[in-house]
Amino acid sequence: MMPTTKILLDESHIPTHWYNVIADMPNPPAPYLGPDGKPITPDMMTNIFAPDLVAQEMSTERWIPIPQEVRDIYHLWRPSPLYRAHRLEAALGTPAKIYYKYEGVSPAGSHKPNSAVAQAYYNKIAGIKRLSTETGAGQWGSALSLAGSMFGLEVRVYMVKVSYQQKPFRRSMMETWGAEVLASPTTLTQSGRQALAKDPECPGSLGIAISEAVEEAASRKDTNYTLGSVLNHVLLHQTIIGQETRKQLELVGDYPDVVFAPCGGGSNVGGIMFPFLADKAAGKQIRLVPVEPTSCPTLTRGHYAYDYGDSVGLTPLMLMYTLGHDFVPPSIHAGGLRYHGDSALVSQLCKEGILEAMAVPQLATFKAGILFAKAEGIVPAPESNHAIQAVIDEALLCKTTGEPKTILFTLSGHGHFDMVAYDKYLNGELTDQDYPEADLQAALHNLPKVEGVATRN
Repeated sequence: MMPTTKILLDESHIPTHWYNVIADMPNPPAPYLGPDGKPITPDMMTNIFAPDLVAQEMSTERWIPIPQEVRDIYHLWRPSPLYRAHRLEAALGTPAKIYYKYEGVSPAGSHKPNSAVAQAYYNKIAGIKRLSTETGAGQWGSALSLAGSMFGLEVRVYMVKVSYQQKPFRRSMMETWGAEVLASPTTLTQSGRQALAKDPECPGSLGIAISEAVEEAASRKDTNYTLGSVLNHVLLHQTIIGQETRKQLELVGDYPDVVFAPCGGGSNVGGIMFPFLADKAAGKQIRLVPVEPTSCPTLTRGHYAYDYGDSVGLTPLMLMYTLGHDFVPPSIHAGGLRYHGDSALVSQLCKEGILEAMAVPQLATFKAGILFAKAEGIVPAPESNHAIQAVIDEALLCKTTGEPKTILFTLSGHGHFDMVAYDKYLNGELTDQDYPEADLQAALHNLPKVEGVATRN
């Protein structure tokens, strides 16, 4: 009898609520701060965010109901399949069991629509006509373009210039759904002009693109800003991933010893890991490991401090691991992981030792992605390759020790629009780029000074 490969749930198992990890964290999150160093109020956020999303951002309730209009759209691809990677296990010769939750089945090809649909819905019922946003690799921009088309909203996407150039078909996908896509930095905003004045050849960064999108939303009453990661309500929406995964593993009588997820801003990490956090708090032996690039080592080498979420300083101050808000990372091909900061929730949980972050170099991740593609057939997004590299290392360690661990990771998206990156890897045109220690230390001098909060590694 063939062993089970796809572990499926029917549509009746689409979660009815999002899980709010704040309710189960050992310590409450640090507040967001305004320019005066005082905690911001909900009213201060509704200038650019829909009121319901601000309420979710501040909520301490454990469960937040998912509106039926959002669940109706989720039916297009949820529940997503959980795969047992039998062929990868055989290729590695490991006694470990490897599972991956495949989010590439969504129309946009990644996990990002889980939040994009929710954010578009809440903006629609708030009477908003336009949405502005940023995107790195194009996954979030694609997701919001899709969601905007479903709710009749105009969407303008500021796409990090290096990704705009590397991923033309991701841009075409956004435009097919009706969005306007601009290479950031642009000359349309003060934030963009400032970045170009400093470096006319600036490749862009998520921080700069966020500044441009926030600036536009703040200047127009008909426009709100949306974010694809980092903020609490975004990670909240993604927890349907982990909720479904728990049910799927129960169907086959299994439970993970270790969970890996690629980490840029934290939406993937929160999505798969947060629903397992209460188990860990109750004493369950489970490791939860965000994986980031060595060229953008926010969690592993960044400073834990209050910093802006964007490059110019238009966002509130958040206590997080950061490389400095003026950080412009190397032009690696995992564009979704090129962010100077990280989710405040993910950062705090790493600081408290509940999550354990690691970093991997670019070349190793592409080697891992190709090995995975040859074994499992799916070409992963470059971001997902970071988790795959960590999984392979863990599985090979099990081969050495003989431990039959259960390893889980999110395959957060497919790489169909990232083949230029694979071409460059196969042609020997990619390199590893560690971020220089001198630059890391220099970031300290530009961090905002917040009284009573020490900046520390």
